[in-house]
Amino acid sequence: MVLLSLIASHHDLDLSVLERLSADTHAVGREIVAGCPAVSGAVVLATCNRFELYLDVDDAEALDHARSGAAHVVAARSGYAPERVADQVHAATGAEVAEHLFSVASGLESMVVGEREIAGQVRRALTAARRDGTTTSALEALFQAASRASRAVGATTGLGAAGRSVVSVALDLVEDGLPAWPDVRCVLIGTGSYAGASLAALKARGCGEVRVYSASGRARAFATARGVRAVTSEDLHAELADVDLVVACSGAAGAVLEVEALAAARAGVERPLAVVDLALRHDVDPGVGELPGVRLVGLTTVAEYAPGEHSAPVEAARAIVERTAAEFDAERRVREWNPAVVAERRRVLGGLDQALVDGAEQAEAMAAAWALARAAVRLDARSRAAAAAASAPGESDASGDGEPDVAPFVAVALDERAARSLRRRTRAALHGPTVRAREAARAGDEVAYRAALAELAAIPVPDVSGVFRPQAASA
Repeated sequence: MVLLSLIASHHDLDLSVLERLSADTHAVGREIVAGCPAVSGAVVLATCNRFELYLDVDDAEALDHARSGAAHVVAARSGYAPERVADQVHAATGAEVAEHLFSVASGLESMVVGEREIAGQVRRALTAARRDGTTTSALEALFQAASRASRAVGATTGLGAAGRSVVSVALDLVEDGLPAWPDVRCVLIGTGSYAGASLAALKARGCGEVRVYSASGRARAFATARGVRAVTSEDLHAELADVDLVVACSGAAGAVLEVEALAAARAGVERPLAVVDLALRHDVDPGVGELPGVRLVGLTTVAEYAPGEHSAPVEAARAIVERTAAEFDAERRVREWNPAVVAERRRVLGGLDQALVDGAEQAEAMAAAWALARAAVRLDARSRAAAAAASAPGESDASGDGEPDVAPFVAVALDERAARSLRRRTRAALHGPTVRAREAARAGDEVAYRAALAELAAIPVPDVSGVFRPQAASA
């Protein structure tokens, strides 16, 4: 098993390219697993500023095939050529996979460093893979460890406690053109997890009134659960004429807010309007920013004004990520390399137990055979005596002093104390190379691991003859 990640993010690509790569992400994981025999599992992490695939590949020899197969699946969905998809993504294996995902889940690779929404997006990516049947034990372990690393960063460094997020930076950028927050009237477009985070950010700032619209028809349930008001498609035109702020984050295919519709709604309106588009695929037609009195802030603008990445909490977070990723990779190696160690221990200890069982059974069989032979000899003697008495009545048998018998038998039995001592000595002999093999696995030292494994292989199954003791002779 080898973990492979294919990574595309805002660090290297324009958001327009990420938008194309992220097309139909719900189907990509299933299609990769179904179409690539070497790939047994896939988790897709797609957010407003990244598109990442995490694949469980059968072995290192299949990595190129897996990467090519994944590129063809993404190409079919995005419209790019497979060669371009392969060029746009960064491939990683080994320890780099865990360190990158842990860093992502902790908000260290985000457009706004330290934002916490990404932690939930990582959890939901794993949940989606479970639903689609594309996760594996290796991917489960990877993503669960990433969530633990994220929680450790949050608890230890306080990173994210100040509410740093894409939403918060966008609201900071438009805040100076808005009324006081208690007087702000806002339309929120979308009902997904990001809409929930946006609503929480608006409430935290004291936004006076939030109305929710969704082209999918889910606005009423979303709004009722959160104590705000839903807006229907019929009412949206009128609402847009009477608000100060629009926050759009539905992620729908195609613009939800068109230039013509907003221009018509604001005809004759002088009130300034701030529009925040947090959707990677543009909920808002970019031309909206050209309308009089409208200020448009999108993800590109957020990226330009995001806080810097260098601070004491960020550096502390990176140290936590590096340490936890190294620990995860070490434990992964121990799990992968341990079966050979277990097999050698089982060969010796299992062989010892079987030898003790075989010895006891052999001793019992020998005793039973002697008893049977003795009984047969005595029965034969009695039969002969009875026959002789019948042929010569009145004559006594003075030919011997008693019944004939077989040679005396010296029985042997298992000495439990000696057996326990032999088991202890055997485990002691196995202990040293076992510990050295596992320590070498944790460190990734293949030479030391193979040497320790060779030591285990050289340990023979102990001779058990000394633990069977003679019993008193049977007469």
